[in-house]
Amino acid sequence: MEFSMIFEAQMVDPSPENEQQVLHDSVEQAVLADKLGFDRIWAVEHHCLTQYAHMSAPETFLAFVAGKTSNIRIGHGVVCLPFKMNHPVKVAERVAMLDVLSNGRMDFGVGKGGTETEAGAFDVNIADIDKQLETSFRMIPEIWAADLYSFESDIIRVPERRIHPKPMQKPHPPLSMACTRETTLNQAGEWGVGALCLGFGGPEDVAQKNRVYRAAIERRTPESQVGAVANDKLSALCPAIVLDDGVEARAVGHRGQRFFTESINHFYQGGPAPGTPPEDEDAAEYLRKKGEAFVAYLNEEKIEVGTEATGLFNPNHAYGTPADAIGYVERLQEAGADEVMFLIQMGSVPQKAALRTIELLAEEVIPRFR
Repeated sequence: MEFSMIFEAQMVDPSPENEQQVLHDSVEQAVLADKLGFDRIWAVEHHCLTQYAHMSAPETFLAFVAGKTSNIRIGHGVVCLPFKMNHPVKVAERVAMLDVLSNGRMDFGVGKGGTETEAGAFDVNIADIDKQLETSFRMIPEIWAADLYSFESDIIRVPERRIHPKPMQKPHPPLSMACTRETTLNQAGEWGVGALCLGFGGPEDVAQKNRVYRAAIERRTPESQVGAVANDKLSALCPAIVLDDGVEARAVGHRGQRFFTESINHFYQGGPAPGTPPEDEDAAEYLRKKGEAFVAYLNEEKIEVGTEATGLFNPNHAYGTPADAIGYVERLQEAGADEVMFLIQMGSVPQKAALRTIELLAEEVIPRFR
C-alpha cells in the first residue's frame, strides 16, 4: 500500500493572521512527511468555505511544497473542472508545468466543486457541471498528447493551438477523481482513473466502495477510458491522530472530527457554523448522538443518503496509539484500499499533535505495511 496525507487548510479561527499560520503549518507538515518517507500529499480545491477549507489555490500550495521537497509525490485532490473555475487548457498547462518542475512527481485528480457556495462564486450553473467535468477531463490528456490541438462541441471551443509544456511523466501523470457515491465510483472504474474515496464511513464502507469500483473496472472499454493509461487504484480516507498517549490522541481526533463535521454540515446541510469544541467534552459521544439524530431525521423524511453524509458521525478511525492505527489500517487494507490518505489537518488539531502524528505514522505504522 501507499501512504499519503490530504490537506484542507481547515481552521477554527479564520482571521487573516491565523489563516496565514495554518497555511504555513500545512507546508511544515508536508515537508516533514517528505523527510520521513510518505508517498504523497494531496491538496483539495475549495472556495468560499470559511473555516471548512481555505485551500483555494492548491496549485500554488503544491508548487511551493514541491520546491521544498525531493521525493514525495504532489497530488491535486482535486482540481474543480467547471470551465469558469478552471479552463481545461489552463489546467493542462498548469499541471504539466508542475510535473516538469517537480521532476515527474505530479498526480492529477479532478472533481466537481459542486456546492452552490463554491460554484455560484464563479457563476456556474450546478446543472452544467457533470457534462463540463467529463468534457474537460477527456480533453486534458489529449492536450498533453497533441502537437496541435483543437476541440469543438456544443459547450466549449478551443481553436487550433500548440499548448505548452508537456508533462514529464509519459504518457501523462496518473489520473484520479473524487468519489463519494456509487455514481462517481462507476464513472472512475469505467473511465480508468483512480478513485479518491473521501468519506468517513470506515472499512466496511470502503469494502463496499471497492466492490462497486472493481465491478466498474470490469466494464471498462477502450472508448470509455479517459487518458492513455488506466490507474486502477482506490485511495481511502483515514482520519488519524496518533500520539504516545492513546487517550489524548482519541480526544484530539474526536474534537477535530467534530469540528470537521460541523463545518461540512454548515455548508452542505445548512446547519450552524462550527464553534470551538470544548476540551472537556466527550466528542466521540457527541458524534454518536448527532449521528443517531441525523439518521432518524432522514428516515422520518424518507430521504436516502449514503455514507458520504452519515459517515461523518462515525468516531471509529485511526485515533490512538501506533498499535491502534496499525489495526485500523489493516482493516482498510483488507477492505481493498491501495492507498491510505491520512486526514490529520482538521480544524482544532494543534500543530504539535499533527507533527507528532506524522512522526509516529512514519516510524511505527507505515513500516508494518512496506
